[in-house]
Formats: sequence, structure tokens, C-alpha cells
Amino acid sequence: MTSTQPASTKSEGVAARGEATLASTHGKTTIADTVVSKIAGIAAKEVHGVYALGGGASRVVGALRERIPGASVNHSQGVSVEVGEKQAAVDVDIVAEYGVSIADLANGLRRNVIAAIERMTGLEVTEVNVTVHDVHLEDDEDGSDELTTTRVQ
Repeated sequence: MTSTQPASTKSEGVAARGEATLASTHGKTTIADTVVSKIAGIAAKEVHGVYALGGGASRVVGALRERIPGASVNHSQGVSVEVGEKQAAVDVDIVAEYGVSIADLANGLRRNVIAAIERMTGLEVTEVNVTVHDVHLEDDEDGSDELTTTRVQ
């Protein structure tokens, strides 16, 4: 027996959603990795309890970069992504505020990053991995400023 109707599967429905967003009869839209990482970085910074993005070395480079006149802020600092034709995977490195539940922070961060990427790009986010490198204490900043002012006159 032969059927005149094409077979359809659930995975075809998901693929069609991605193709409808990124490809049409008029052409194909390609989204660069840097675009996805910038969206993820901005979405991660919006979450309450995230003090900074990146590990130690990337934060030092970011601090130096901010001191250069005319330099722009790197919104994708601490974010790495893998982008395929229809899916994206994200790794985010953060410094958390002291006192915030890290489990709740990671869940909120995942939710915000996934929503932003899927809404803006149409890509399906397969995973968001969160690495907490440090916990920020309010005393850390205040103490370092006092040491600098007392040593240098």
C-alpha cells in the first residue's frame, strides 16, 4: 500500500519552527555566535544576585578594557556558546552576590537566558551550564579602597 500523504513526525514540527524563523523562500538568516553570546550575557546580568560575569582572568581584562577611553563594554564576557543551525548551548561563568541561594540563582539565570535567546533568535537552547567562580562580599570592595588610600598619599 502506498500513501499519498507525506509522513510527519514530532521532530519535523520542531524543525519547521526553527526553519520558519531562520529560513524562508526568500533566503536564509545566519546568526553569529557572538550575537547569541551577547544576548546571553545581557540576560545573565539582568538576574538579581549576579554580581559579575566571568572568571578571574576575564574580569581583570574586562576591568582594564573599561579604563580605556572610548572602549566598549564586552557584554559577552564570561559567556561561551555553541550555535548550530537550529540549536544553541550556552556556558556562563559568574560571580554571585553573598547571601543569594546559588541553586535559585542558577535556575533563574537559566530561565532568563533561555527565554531571551529563544525569543530573539528562534534557536532552541539545549542547555545552559552555570559555573560560579566566586562570591562577592560588600567588604571586599570597601576594604581594598581603604588600603589603597592609606598606602598612597
